[in-house]
Amino acid sequence: MGESANGSLGLFGNREFVALASTAFARSQAYSTILIALALYADLFQTSGTVEGLFGTAFAAIQLLIVLPLGRWVDLQDSKKFLLVGLGLNVVVFVAFAFASSVSDVILIRMVQGLSASILWLTGTTVVGEISPDESRGLWIGTYNQVGAFSSLFGDIFGGLLLYVYGFQATYAVLSVITIGAFLAVWGFLRDNPGGKADPEETSGRDAIKTLMGRRAIQALVFFRGAFSVGKMAVIIFLPIYARTEFGINPLVIGGIMAGGKLTKSLTQGKVGDWTDRFGSRYRFIFAGALVYAVGTAMVPLAGFAESYIPSVTLTALGSELVLPGAFFVLFSAYAVLGVGDSLRLPASMALFVEEGEHFDAVGSSLSLRSISWKVGQVGGPVLVGFIWDATSVLIAFWTAAGFIVVSSVVFTALFAVEPAPEVDAVAGD
Repeated sequence: MGESANGSLGLFGNREFVALASTAFARSQAYSTILIALALYADLFQTSGTVEGLFGTAFAAIQLLIVLPLGRWVDLQDSKKFLLVGLGLNVVVFVAFAFASSVSDVILIRMVQGLSASILWLTGTTVVGEISPDESRGLWIGTYNQVGAFSSLFGDIFGGLLLYVYGFQATYAVLSVITIGAFLAVWGFLRDNPGGKADPEETSGRDAIKTLMGRRAIQALVFFRGAFSVGKMAVIIFLPIYARTEFGINPLVIGGIMAGGKLTKSLTQGKVGDWTDRFGSRYRFIFAGALVYAVGTAMVPLAGFAESYIPSVTLTALGSELVLPGAFFVLFSAYAVLGVGDSLRLPASMALFVEEGEHFDAVGSSLSLRSISWKVGQVGGPVLVGFIWDATSVLIAFWTAAGFIVVSSVVFTALFAVEPAPEVDAVAGD
């Protein structure tokens, strides 16, 4: 109760939470900064929409293969070691990106980045869910996400600035230093084997996944994630590329566009997580957040019409000029709406997967299902949307993505809450 009363800030007095939050900070900043770098690589190598889609598909393909066994390993092994390995791999990724010289280099490095990001996200979220008190789980998860969102915002602004002023190598050096700091925090502050280990003799990884997938709630959540990810990955991959290739917006301004959504996420997720603890009915938060996200996605291609209605703005500071085209204001607004949608959706979604997994002593396996359902859309979504863009127009491509999101939210709401959660004692006695 004390944690809820103190809110998100009170959690930063807990050294283990600080260690876990540092991994979210390092992971999210790297992810956001590299997304801006991908827009520069696309411009540098003059890639097509389909090839640009491969930047997202390569990242997700390795994750699609690893997340299910990884989730079970996290349930059975020392999670602290997984976090340390993931952070070390991220440093390897930064060194490799600093020397990338072709499209094939970028695609291969994105695969390694996908592996490290998957280890950090799945393990970090599992540990947060397992060591947090039941009565404030939403607050813990929401605040953990809030740190990631703030870091992502910092990556958009600071990472975009570094790329704009200093280029690739200096940017990757800074990301390496931040990641090494997170490594040291986990090493020094996080207990060994956080959250405990499941007994491998009680249930196999296959049995755990099979049991979870027999739950109607998990089926609804997995379907939602798979369809929703098609739409969201279109925005994540193509919005920065669209801003660069269609409007010539520089990386610093692209970071400013993406900062709109990250600001709303960084300010609100902890509070929304607390609301889900208090009011329950978490699936309604997911439904509302998805619909808001669909609106933001449909707004993105309207930037193409902005030049006729919104004049450019020139900012002058320290003897330099920075031009903000009309498209900037549309894209910034769209990303701000997307941030509101994510703030409503994410804490509730993650808390539901943790709760379902807890009933079967398989939180890591449950979160691996959450991750793999995302990868299905993440692998196919960018290439699909990129192909639609090449074959038709940017408007049809993004509105198709918005359509996937609307359909997924409606079907999810119809399926969820049909089957009540099992009693813990009954499960333990099976």
